[in-house]
Amino acid sequence: MITEPAPTVRELLAFYLEAGVDCALAEEPVDRLAELDAPPPAPRVAAVQAPRPVAAPAVIRGEAAPAPDVAIASAREAARTAPTLEALRELMQNFEGCALKHTATRLVFADGNPQARIMFVGEAPGRDEDIEGLPFVGRSGKLLDLMIGAIGLNRTTAYITNVIPWRPPGNRTPTPQETQICLPFIQRHIELVNPDMLVTLGNPSTQTLLSTREGIMRTRGRWFDYDTGQRTIRALPTFHPAYLLRSPSYKRLAWQDLRAIAKVLAQGS
Repeated sequence: MITEPAPTVRELLAFYLEAGVDCALAEEPVDRLAELDAPPPAPRVAAVQAPRPVAAPAVIRGEAAPAPDVAIASAREAARTAPTLEALRELMQNFEGCALKHTATRLVFADGNPQARIMFVGEAPGRDEDIEGLPFVGRSGKLLDLMIGAIGLNRTTAYITNVIPWRPPGNRTPTPQETQICLPFIQRHIELVNPDMLVTLGNPSTQTLLSTREGIMRTRGRWFDYDTGQRTIRALPTFHPAYLLRSPSYKRLAWQDLRAIAKVLAQGS
């Protein structure tokens, strides 16, 4: 029996980076909230020196996020008042109700042409998107570019964004509370872009925006109606490019969805 050689440190680091690990954690869990609530330690006094003042622990502005229901109401009110995409972006940039903002590098708002007839919506930014401040620029983004390119689209003829505008730490799945807090912003985002067609990429964005509990295997390739309150937009769920990278056998079904999108675009409705 031939044993596989042990991976080198470089290979392990490359694996962790690819998996989304970008910070080192202790072996035991640490309750950071308890640390903030704990009183500062008493100053240690030297035998022949005057006691030195103890500095208060630093707290990042907005780190203690408001209660979820308060944050959701605040997001809903803020999003409602945004008259333009630029105003919406500024409101989101200044919004303090979502804790993800304080662990992400920057806001990932959107990319592409806001005048496009078609709008693609994924779940949340990853590491590359967090660095560049643009959605779908990593491996899944390159695949998305190839997918839409196959039906004659690119980032000048399509508009791309996510439900969640800040990267969750370590690329973890956003919590239901985080999703609900960000939901008013993406809803207003869709209203302002006002596309003729909405494409939800993957299960989370599909379930969030189309109010369905069915999985992507049942929803993909089916047309839904997305109501903005002012008009109804045709919506089609399909696989997230990241899922296709993990399960390339489903690219055939994704291609069927893309052909359906191209057919509707060619009809001009």
